[in-house]
Amino acid sequence: MNENLFASFIAPTILGLPATVLIILFPPLLIPTSKYLINNRLITTQQWLIKLTSKQMMAMHNTKGRTWSLMLVSLIIFIATTNLLGLLPHSFTPTTQLSMNLAMAIPLWAGAVIMGFRSKIKNTLAHFLPQGTPTPLIPMLVIIETISLLIQPMALAVRLTANITAGHLLMHLIGSATLAMSTINLPSTLIIFTILILLTILEIAVALIQAYVFTLLVSLYLHDNT
Repeated sequence: MNENLFASFIAPTILGLPATVLIILFPPLLIPTSKYLINNRLITTQQWLIKLTSKQMMAMHNTKGRTWSLMLVSLIIFIATTNLLGLLPHSFTPTTQLSMNLAMAIPLWAGAVIMGFRSKIKNTLAHFLPQGTPTPLIPMLVIIETISLLIQPMALAVRLTANITAGHLLMHLIGSATLAMSTINLPSTLIIFTILILLTILEIAVALIQAYVFTLLVSLYLHDNT
């Protein structure tokens, strides 16, 4: 029986019940916390990375935009840990599901846009019509800018889904090729296995980068509306 290439992207079930919710709630349990006055090296490094990321994303925001700092930091930690856990054997990556990524992107995008319409409606509406636009092109540009605004959450979700899914598929294909060549040609197997190791390192970097890119784009949408 041939193995289904997309079997690893099927939502897992336990006794016929979906286990996606449990998997989504699992990554926060891996974040170490400390109750002591002096933290160990792991906690100190974790706090340093969180402060560095938060400082970089919040540097361009005003006081109102910085109220989102806790949400954005929580978002990048959740996406990064979920992507990294998906690289483990026999695991499931929730971020390969477009529905979940849309569930993250749409509320954050909508919150930023609604905040823009509430706080500075004139500047927000000005984005729909660039200055100096010829009069005959005004209706067309308004339609184009409206479509570009509405497509932003879809672009966020599709970008994350496509990058994570493509990496998993490529690792699956190269891993299958390694197993198939192991009984045929040993030197070729070693070469393919080396490529698989390098690809795994690349996927670890992609998992972290995509979490940062997703959160950074949400931060940019927030900056445009605050």
